[in-house]
Amino acid sequence: MFGLSLVNTKIPFMNYQKYWMWFSAILTAVCLAGIVTKGFNFGIDFTGGLAVEVAYEQPVELEPLRQQLAASGFEQAVVQHFGSTREVLIRTASQEDVSAQALSEKLLAVLSVNANPHVIKRTEFVGPQVGDELASDGLIALIAAFLIITVYVSVRYEIRFSLGAILGVVHDVIIVAGIFAWMGWLVDLSVLAAILAIIGYSINDTIVVFDRVRENFRTLRGYSPKEVMDAAINQTLSRTVMTSFTTLLVVVVLFFTGGEALHLFALVLIIGIAFGTYSSVYVASSLTLALGITQDDLMRKDKGKDKSAVEAEMIADFLQKEASRGIK
Repeated sequence: MFGLSLVNTKIPFMNYQKYWMWFSAILTAVCLAGIVTKGFNFGIDFTGGLAVEVAYEQPVELEPLRQQLAASGFEQAVVQHFGSTREVLIRTASQEDVSAQALSEKLLAVLSVNANPHVIKRTEFVGPQVGDELASDGLIALIAAFLIITVYVSVRYEIRFSLGAILGVVHDVIIVAGIFAWMGWLVDLSVLAAILAIIGYSINDTIVVFDRVRENFRTLRGYSPKEVMDAAINQTLSRTVMTSFTTLLVVVVLFFTGGEALHLFALVLIIGIAFGTYSSVYVASSLTLALGITQDDLMRKDKGKDKSAVEAEMIADFLQKEASRGIK
């Protein structure tokens, strides 16, 4: 029917939009409930705590050390190699009614039991005031990212496209945050950095689809908005699948080989890329269609020009772009 994609698929995505929109609505509600009722398990980056750097004579396995700390009351301790397999960084959150000095002595007493000779190279305590400042800075960063994206898509697209794109990004962030809330996974600065990366990835994937949707609305004549939307999604499907696959491939490798320091960062990216790809079709595109976007909405920007001339100009521009894509 449309014949413009590298893989000539004709999947009727929009025939199932209501089912997937209901799925997204329910999933979003569940995730919001988790955020409100359970909250987040913040790491010492936000709550404050103790950081100890230890140098061992022999390479040390991290899992036995984690189990040793957990058995001594440091269940949430973050243990990771620091520079080499002989150096370890241990971070643990503050404990109620326990002073920084007492917490440090307790942790050092646990480490002294280890038969592997070691030296304490550094002991630092991060106060709750620093954690509060980092939390507020992180919130400001998220708000700033959303505001910049909102301004960008508002200038670039018609209002219905803009709303669809913004709500798609909000959907992805809520899903990631809700999963972390329900699972009780640790939220630290690496998680915040990954969420900011997901915002960029999600809006980029949506823009690729929306650019083609906008072109199709202006060039494909005699088709319904649903057919035009399906055409655009199918035309960009090969690009979307390959981009998501190659990105996920790298992130999955990072998840399994990057160590604990990058474990949560990679996990957020895996979840975010999966839902970012999904939301480009069944959240952003479906919402834009549900809001009643039509061909006339895009033609209004050219009001005052001869309609046939405008359409001819659009078609010529579209064909030129397709020809340049074919050459590449």
